[in-house]
Amino acid sequence: MTSGSRIAIVGAGIAGLACAKVLGDEGFPVEVFDRTPDVGGVWSATRRYPGLRTQNSKFTYHFSDHPMPADYPRYPDGAQMQAYLEGYARKFGLSNRLRLGTEVVAADPVDSGWLLEVRDHTGVHRTSCDHLIIANGVFSDPVLPDYHGADWFRANGGRLCAASQFGDVESALGKHVVVVGYGKSACDIAEAVSHVAASTTVVARRLLWKMPRKLARGADYERLMLTRLGEAHFRYLNPGRFERFLHGAGRSFRDSNLDVIQEMSTKQMRLRELGLVPEGRFEDIAESTVSLTTEGFYEQVAMGRITVQRDTTITEMRPGPTGPAVQLANGQLVPADIVVCATGFHQRVPFLTPYVQRQLTDDNGNFRLHRQILPVGVPNLTFAGYNSSVISALNAEVAAHWTAALLRGRIALPPEQTLIDDIDRRLHWMEERTRGKHAHGTAITPFSIHNLDEMLGDLDFRLPFGTRTGQWFRTIRPSSYRGLGSHAKPEIGHAVPPEQVPPDVYSTPGPPPESHTN
Repeated sequence: MTSGSRIAIVGAGIAGLACAKVLGDEGFPVEVFDRTPDVGGVWSATRRYPGLRTQNSKFTYHFSDHPMPADYPRYPDGAQMQAYLEGYARKFGLSNRLRLGTEVVAADPVDSGWLLEVRDHTGVHRTSCDHLIIANGVFSDPVLPDYHGADWFRANGGRLCAASQFGDVESALGKHVVVVGYGKSACDIAEAVSHVAASTTVVARRLLWKMPRKLARGADYERLMLTRLGEAHFRYLNPGRFERFLHGAGRSFRDSNLDVIQEMSTKQMRLRELGLVPEGRFEDIAESTVSLTTEGFYEQVAMGRITVQRDTTITEMRPGPTGPAVQLANGQLVPADIVVCATGFHQRVPFLTPYVQRQLTDDNGNFRLHRQILPVGVPNLTFAGYNSSVISALNAEVAAHWTAALLRGRIALPPEQTLIDDIDRRLHWMEERTRGKHAHGTAITPFSIHNLDEMLGDLDFRLPFGTRTGQWFRTIRPSSYRGLGSHAKPEIGHAVPPEQVPPDVYSTPGPPPESHTN
């Protein structure tokens, strides 16, 4: 693509902003659409729930060329994260490229790119672009269970909402609150409301392993998740030499390390005394996300301010002795004025046509993307932020450079069938490793560094030896990747054999005749 090709980005969260900055630097005209009135994605003021805070520190969770403000606490809260992203947009001149309060309601492929229908406060309008980037967020469309009796519950004064829709802790004052789920957001909300609610009950279908931010000197969350040595404790699809040793002849060393972390976490959180030891091994902590311990949560459980109903679900919303209540599968009837569901998210792109959606996913709804970015068979389309990780800002930034290199012709892709085979293999591995809990192929946790390495390999960029070696024992620092755009290799141009240029990137095949029959 030439520098005059117009790029439309759907989503002004971390990934969308990174793409806007990088592609703008490459000379592309960029326009970013987001239905919310502010930037931030999951950090938007419209989605922030009580207790929202970053999982890792401000030293690892930022863009390479935009560190967190020095006066921020070690773990910024939701408002500070939104302000940080607003500052990023302002610093790099992205504000005039943003169309906030504007929702993309339809996107149709045409010969020259995409025709978009967008809706703002004045109505529905049409626009077009040469290339479409979907950065709508894999954790932005909450799942709200369809409980039996939900209509009765609402009609009788009960409130049923998703975690991202629960923004005011004071609304729980003197109320009976039930939080469904046991992930980070569920525990954050439960801890926050437990200080003001009449009662707080967590209903957990399955307990998850969690890890405190700090266990002991030299042993903490970031050293496990954000060093090469820590990441190597989890078996990767394409393991390196040391990883093969760690999961082979050296497995006892690896297992012992994880057992020690499990025991230290169990003791620090008092899980045995509270009856909250999860089933399975600690290594199960790394599925679609890694759950960090909410500060104060287990202390509130110990004090009786939070009750955890484990290994059960809500079967019905019905009247109780004193008002609305929820019936649990374990036989308990729990009073409930407010039910907050932290029950996961849909991963979907509803504004695309049914034909295009079928091209993007398999029968289970898993996204089929090379490098979590490029679909096979759908031209002029890439994804951003579909490599969700614990260092999403850096992974998104490097992915933006990968996309820019692709559009500039600086990446030589394998043949189409090789791409398809690699995608099939990766999805099969993810399915087995997480027992299906991989956010439909969009979560790369705990393999953030592997994802960076693979994209950088395609870009012919290698970290200095000392930096790469240090990452085995020291937490990754985004500043190590600063200046990636200045290392861009020359365009491939006609040097690429035709069989290595898949049609999904450079050609525009029309849909088959039956594509509009549904």
